Amino acid sequence: QVQLVESGGGLVQAGGSLRLSCAASGRIFSGYAMGWFRQAPGKEREFVAAINWSGGSTTYADSVKGRFTISRDNAKNTVYLQMNSLKPEDTAVYYCAADSKRLRIGVPDSRFNFGSWGQGTQVTVSS
Repeated sequence: QVQLVESGGGLVQAGGSLRLSCAASGRIFSGYAMGWFRQAPGKEREFVAAINWSGGSTTYADSVKGRFTISRDNAKNTVYLQMNSLKPEDTAVYYCAADSKRLRIGVPDSRFNFGSWGQGTQVTVSS
């Protein structure tokens, strides 16, 4: 079992930037893909971005493509989400998630592929 702790959320004006971090512990980090999801009030949790176990491949939701960047540092057991050009519609609780399958081929983008979740961090973008 892996424990995930997100940080870096906050309040920012539209057009601004934030960098989310997710620290993992309790399991080998480098063999598992990692992802970021978000959930706005009254809406379902949606996929934002994911990175494969080695860090060599990434995938993004169309809504954030070109604005957000996911990365990982396996030496620090940490995954990051750099968010630029933020919009009010990016307001949500952002969750970090770890893949349930070790050394998966490809990059998962469905929440059903992820077996461990953090507690979430609030991101609020004001207009």
